[in-house]
Amino acid sequence: MDFISRELVVAGSPVHYRELGADLRPTLLFLHGAGGAESALPFLQRFAGQLRIIVPDLPGFGRSPDPAWLDNIHDAAYACLDFIESLDLRDLHLVGTSLGGWIALELAVRNASRLASLTVIGAAGIRPGQIPTGDLFMWSPEERVRRLVADPALAERILALPQTPEQSDIAMRNHFTTAKLCWEPRFFDPNLEKWLHRIRVPTHVIWGAEDRLFPVEYGRKLAGLLPGSRLSLMAGCGHLPQVEHPDRLAELVGQWVRAA
Repeated sequence: MDFISRELVVAGSPVHYRELGADLRPTLLFLHGAGGAESALPFLQRFAGQLRIIVPDLPGFGRSPDPAWLDNIHDAAYACLDFIESLDLRDLHLVGTSLGGWIALELAVRNASRLASLTVIGAAGIRPGQIPTGDLFMWSPEERVRRLVADPALAERILALPQTPEQSDIAMRNHFTTAKLCWEPRFFDPNLEKWLHRIRVPTHVIWGAEDRLFPVEYGRKLAGLLPGSRLSLMAGCGHLPQVEHPDRLAELVGQWVRAA
């Protein structure tokens, strides 16, 4: 079963998205990280035949153009709310990773009425005291790959993959939009933490135990700020569990969806 490409206009700007299992319920909406949606598709294929899967290219990422109104992370969250309302998605299982996890948190703080559950994986957005993040913008492309996964052999395989001109263009666009949303302060909304108590849907915080971008202390603090949340740490895993350990991640996500 393959994803079908679709397009929806949000606030006057087209948003490209992929859909799998359109006739199935419940629905899982996946919000990708800074690298875009493409690398998460094999992980999401594990839910084929079980769930309706919707994977948008966030505004300014992938095949979705950069709209004039996109200035900050809050704009991205409101765009996702409009996307959900335009498709009339209800009892939705929202899953976000890294940058997408941050957007999912901002979205749920504002309006969680259409959500059945929330899962965030290595989410940006908060800071636990003085514990530093890695600096995605200072790492070279090769260093970025090596630091985002725990397994050096996997990093070598990723670096050996050929890249088409289209993929190179998309990677550059993704990096530009990430900088626009996350440059200053780095991957952080100083106002987010004080409103996380508003998220009252079942929330699962998943973190790679060897995450070098947002160390595991970020996950522990985030789980402590979300009422009634669950924290799952993935041993031997860096910042990209959907790439590094997709089967284990699918099991964790699937269990949460079924329990919600």
